[in-house]
Parts: sequence; C-alpha cells; structure tokens
Amino acid sequence: MRIGVLGAGQLGRMLALAGYPLANTFVFYDLSGNPSAGLGEIIIDRDQVYLDDFLSRVDRVTYEFEHLPVEVAEKIAATKPVHPTPRSLQICQNREAEKTLFGELGIPTPEWRMAESAEALQTAAESLGCPVVAKSNTEGYDGKGQAVLRNPEEAAQAWANIGHKRLMVEKFVEFSRELSVIAVRGEDGQVAVYPMAENVHHEGILRYSIAPAPGLLPDVTDEARRYIQTLLNELNYVGVLTLELFETRSGLVANEMAPRVHNSGHWTIEGALTSQFENHIRAVTGQPLGDTSPRGVSCMVNIIGEHGQTRRILELPYAHLHLYDKAERPGRKLGHVNILADNYDELVWRVRNCAEFLPGSPEFNSSLTQGLKSDATDPTYKR
Repeated sequence: MRIGVLGAGQLGRMLALAGYPLANTFVFYDLSGNPSAGLGEIIIDRDQVYLDDFLSRVDRVTYEFEHLPVEVAEKIAATKPVHPTPRSLQICQNREAEKTLFGELGIPTPEWRMAESAEALQTAAESLGCPVVAKSNTEGYDGKGQAVLRNPEEAAQAWANIGHKRLMVEKFVEFSRELSVIAVRGEDGQVAVYPMAENVHHEGILRYSIAPAPGLLPDVTDEARRYIQTLLNELNYVGVLTLELFETRSGLVANEMAPRVHNSGHWTIEGALTSQFENHIRAVTGQPLGDTSPRGVSCMVNIIGEHGQTRRILELPYAHLHLYDKAERPGRKLGHVNILADNYDELVWRVRNCAEFLPGSPEFNSSLTQGLKSDATDPTYKR
C-alpha cells in the first residue's frame, strides 16, 4: 500500500523502516522545509502547492508530527482515508481543548486556568497557588513554550519569555514519577496496549524510559488502560495514541496525549514482540494488530545534542543503536539506544556500562541510573 506521511522527521523514518517489510511504500509531505526522514520520497511544500500531487501518489495518509495545519488534514480527509482523524489532531494541538476533553471523559488532570495577558497569568497563579506551570496553549513541545512560576510576581517575565497570546496555567502536581501508556486501535476497533513506561525528563526533553515501568500496582495499570481506551473510542481513533501521566498518591493524573508514535515507545523496536511503529502501520492499513508483549525489560536512552562514542556502544551485545542521520546541535534528538535485559538488576548494570559512552555530563549519566534501583524487581517497589 502507498502510505502518505504528514511530516518528515525521525518518527516518519522509523514508520517507514517498520512498514517496508510489509510491502508498503512511503511518500513524506513536509511543510517545514527541513525534512530529516532520509528514506522514501519527500515532497517539500511550505506553500501547499503540491498537495494534489502528494495525494495522487498515496492511498492512505497518517502523520508523525501533530503541529500541522488541521485544515490540511481535513482537506486530505475529504478524498483519502486519514488516520488518526483530523479531530484528534485538532484536540492535541490545543491544550485547552485537550484538558476539556479529559475532564468530560472523567480523566483527572491538574487544576488549570487560561490566561490571555500577563495580568491574567498573575491572577491565575495567585488563584491556583504557586508553583504553577505556564504553557503556550498551542505549538509547544519538548519543553518549548513553558515556564515555571515560583511566585505570582514572576508572571510578567514568564509572559514575555513564552511569547504566546494565550497560556494554560496548571497547578504544579506533586508526583512520584512520570509514566506513559501507549495503545493502538485498528479500523475494526481492536485495541492493543503496551506495558507502561517510566519516563525521566531533563530540561523538558525525555532522557530515558524504562519499560515495563518497575513496581506498578495492578490498579494503576488498569486505570491507565481505562483512560486511554476511553480516548481511543471517543475519537474513533485508528493508529497509535500516547497518554502521558503523573503518578501521585491519589492516583494517575493526565498530562497530555500525542496522536502518533511516541519517543517513550521507542523501546518497543527491540523490546516488544511488535513495535509501536509496525502496529501503527498495521492499524492505518487495516491489518490485524500485533502482540504488544515485552521481551524482558528495556531502557531507552535518548542521544541528545552530540553523538558520543557510538562505536563503543555498538560493541555492547545488549545495546541497540538507532541514529537519525542528523547533524549535532544542542538539545537536538540525534538517536536513541535500546538496552535489553532479563530483569531489572541486570538492566541497571547494562545501562551503567552503556552510560559512559553517551553524551552528557557525569551528573546526567549518574541520574540516568538513579531510578533503576536494585530492589526494582520487588513488585511492591514504589519511587
């Protein structure tokens, strides 16, 4: 099948790598002018003059990046199947719409307010009680367009720094860890859910994910599955959906969702029987979904800014290196490493061995393994 992909970044690259063995071909439609997928045909079209040409080359369309004009997805949907739906794209682009939907579906969120001026931001901070997190209502990702206010008097500076006309202001959540649940829904309504991952961020960017997340109690897993299945059904969703969550003393609190394959699911390439990328392709082409069971335990480590000693990483038999063919730049995701083991203790040792060859300060490499404690195999382990 001929699959069109809106966006041409590393996620599109990995979708194609998973889809080619299933006899699919790919055409990427890039609106940014900076494609990096590196495989398949790429149509660069910042002014949308080649959209009809793109559509003539594909049977179905999906996307690997949600910050795209919704009107483009809606125009495509008038002539070709588009998965996930343009409605999913529209909601995920707008934090207010997203949090409103969560509330309507009974999915807990942080307490929030909207602000359209520095004064309104200060009022929201006073009302919610600091610290609060201010986020641009649209166009924010990987920590961009965000600021933490420790007191309301910081509102004017935060407003200026973010530079957006409309902000969501969220009360800070006291959480023990960040989690994500990834699920895939087929055209026939079949749903498959991956084991939840524990995620650690630094400066707004995901640094590593451990899957399955250690020490998850069954009721927490059931809660996450219920939330994401509710979203999948509400949106008549086809493809992979990701829901980011905070684990708190009172239960799970939803942060945001992503209508696509997700960084916290990269571990599935080697760590699950069927990767998130293959299952997304299966879903959007109307094929049966694959088994989401894990192959032991995994740690996915992002390579940020500089490549480090990739040759040394390749010498490790338990490490699987994925590079995105990108030039080095501070804060840029250049690739990732998947590290597999039979148990958490073994995973700790292997991650520490790999960490010395990864870029970043010694402090970062130390924090990389801090969460992987020797007692993580204890089913009652909680951070």
